[in-house]
Amino acid sequence: MLVLSRKKDESIMIGDQIEIKILAVEGEQVKIGIVAPKTVKVHRYEVFEAIQAQNKEALSTTASFLEQLKKK
Repeated sequence: MLVLSRKKDESIMIGDQIEIKILAVEGEQVKIGIVAPKTVKVHRYEVFEAIQAQNKEALSTTASFLEQLKKK
């Protein structure tokens, strides 16, 4: 893991197309802005986890559905 310190209005570049900018620091909360191509999906971690769980559930449902079809 790379750990960087940034102050308000400073940025971090990921590659040459993704910029992470520190917008504000208020107590323990940090507001960041992300500039990235529309093809790059950006999610809060908890949303990303929920999407992954739903994808796994959909895959298992599909697998059990296929097994039921094989039996018929």
